[in-house]
Amino acid sequence: MEVRLAEHMGMCFGVRDAIELALRLTRQGPLTILGDLVHNPDVVARMEAAGAARAQAPDEVQTRAVLLTAHGTAQQVKLRLRDEGRQVHDAACPLVKRVHLALVKLVSEGRHPVIVGQENHVEVRGLTGDLKESTVILHEADVEKLAGKRRLGVVAQTTQPLERVEALVELIRRRFPEADVAFIDTVCQPTKDRQEAMRRLVEQSEVIVVVGGPDSNNSRKLTEFARSRGRTAYQVARASELRPEWFDGVSVVGLTAGTSTPEDVIEEVRAWLAAH
Repeated sequence: MEVRLAEHMGMCFGVRDAIELALRLTRQGPLTILGDLVHNPDVVARMEAAGAARAQAPDEVQTRAVLLTAHGTAQQVKLRLRDEGRQVHDAACPLVKRVHLALVKLVSEGRHPVIVGQENHVEVRGLTGDLKESTVILHEADVEKLAGKRRLGVVAQTTQPLERVEALVELIRRRFPEADVAFIDTVCQPTKDRQEAMRRLVEQSEVIVVVGGPDSNNSRKLTEFARSRGRTAYQVARASELRPEWFDGVSVVGLTAGTSTPEDVIEEVRAWLAAH
């Protein structure tokens, strides 16, 4: 069985920088990470092995030093932690920070902020946390929530498929032609690169394997994209989740990975596929 590798695999720079910062801080003393540093179980396990505690809410933080995750955090959470005397370190990806800045700009123009993304995703919660009002949309039916809004400012969760984002923006403009709609493209470049590479990979492969944690939105979107193009696709967090029967009669399998997947995990999956 031939294994074809997608371009642009492995960790993006934002994830890599976040991990390096976390490991450096653990060497300096007790550290709590507020949430999952990135959405990958191997990275989470590595942080725990390095001695970092993990809290799901500010109330659970017990150490003086606290690290905010790569997904971005609302400013009010940062201020609360600092007011409690915490030493706050921010591992937010610069491309996520760009979305926060885009929202500030749109709100300053008197626009109602609209975010294309998953309402319960930590990145989106970080974006909405400082807004007095906002609307999160993901499906066509969600556009109806914007009825009566005259000035709209649209951004996107960084890991959303650009095609979906652009289609929703176009739908908003058609549905509410009287509205003034401003759109800032905030889908990050690493996500766009992987989506483009996946388009090429599905043309060359019979089955697709996406290596990424179950909570990784960009990995899930890659899997969904492959399936939408008629390919059988499997998303696995590590090689031990692969099953030989998935590849019975398969000549060419395509391999790609999400932006938070470590290179050694990708290599383990590649080696398993090559051996089978």
